Amino acid sequence: MPDLRAVLSSAGFENVRTYVQSGNVVLSGNRADSAALAARCEKLIGERFGFDVDVIVRTDCELAEVVARNPLGDVAVDPKRYQVSFLEAEPDPEVVARMTEKAVDDERLVTIGREIYAWHPAGVARSKLWAALAGNGLGVRATARNWTTVTTLLEMARAS
Repeated sequence: MPDLRAVLSSAGFENVRTYVQSGNVVLSGNRADSAALAARCEKLIGERFGFDVDVIVRTDCELAEVVARNPLGDVAVDPKRYQVSFLEAEPDPEVVARMTEKAVDDERLVTIGREIYAWHPAGVARSKLWAALAGNGLGVRATARNWTTVTTLLEMARAS
């Protein structure tokens, strides 16, 4: 993560901070559109580290909206089992319907715009819903974070 911070800082981004070891980055700088920013970061990461990675970007305001919506907050009582998938674009409704069918027992799934909120009360390890969300079945590029990570990233963004 120190190398990732260095690469992004040397590219002109400001206040580059990382959270845990999964590539979560909070930064400030020019408010280019999200697609252009994602493409630039993907290129920098590929050039420096030699691998392709999907970068999904949310502004601090967009992330604040994700947290404020919290459509499953009344049932998702364990933040480690509450996931938000951040998508590059809105998913196809048919894909969302197929994902929803994979939910079992008390699992829940809510899609709002470019985010999918998923509650896995029994955990993600054996969840067929989680396996489907984590795979390539969404038809758009995506990355998921648990609720603890989502809210921590928002706190970091607000502190910059």
